Amino acid sequence: MAGRRKHEEEHENHERWLVSYADFITLLFAFFVVMYALSSINEGKYRVLSNSLVSAFRNVTTNADGMQIVPRASIAGAVPQQAKVQKSPAESEARVQARQQMHSMAEQVRRVLEPLVRGGQVSVNEGAHGISIEINASALFNPGEAYLGSDAVRALRAVGEVLAQGDFPIRVEGHSDNIPIATAAFASNWELSSVRASSVVRLFIDTGVDARRLTVAGYADQRPIADNSTADGRQRNRRVSIHVESMLPPSAETPAVGPVTPNPGGAALGATLPE
Repeated sequence: MAGRRKHEEEHENHERWLVSYADFITLLFAFFVVMYALSSINEGKYRVLSNSLVSAFRNVTTNADGMQIVPRASIAGAVPQQAKVQKSPAESEARVQARQQMHSMAEQVRRVLEPLVRGGQVSVNEGAHGISIEINASALFNPGEAYLGSDAVRALRAVGEVLAQGDFPIRVEGHSDNIPIATAAFASNWELSSVRASSVVRLFIDTGVDARRLTVAGYADQRPIADNSTADGRQRNRRVSIHVESMLPPSAETPAVGPVTPNPGGAALGATLPE
């Protein structure tokens, strides 16, 4: 009797795999149900979302018949209007005053340097980025020297008095031609151009320009404005540049003043300011 019961307990069930198979089928069915639910999209909501995205990235308008893309030409002027930053009246007035002051300063510089401008030794340019004053080195220094002559001191003092009235940053640059120089005072054109610019800056400080507004740079022959292969080109490249920086972005209010072109022949390079 005991042996028979033991034999029945050891009987193997060959159909228990059906339980695992049923569980697998149930999970597979649930998986496909979830996938179908995710792939089922409300067409109305999808169209609204699609139209919104297209309108945001391509600036299109929609109507009952579908989507209509607005031509680029028609939206070119509308985009800046949306991105335009409104400025307070006080800020706008300050910017206008700064531009007016810059323009007035340029006119005064032209007036005090008028003899040199007429002689072709000076050009004064006014633009969106400020004032650029180009002075030929022959009007300021003797060849190979960095000491300002008496006429040059008188002219630069007049310029310094004008520049002292504002608070714009000022950068003074010295430039030379490509003829090497090697003297006891200057080992190369780098030293010569730097010391010449420094001489102008020292005079400006003595005239009353705040030293914190001033920057000096010497570029030797690295930034020519003419061909160094000719005597006239080398003469034009030997210069001192004074840049008064407006620190304001371009605007329609900025006066459009063209440059005063120096005399290319250099015939009047001996002109000096009257006593």
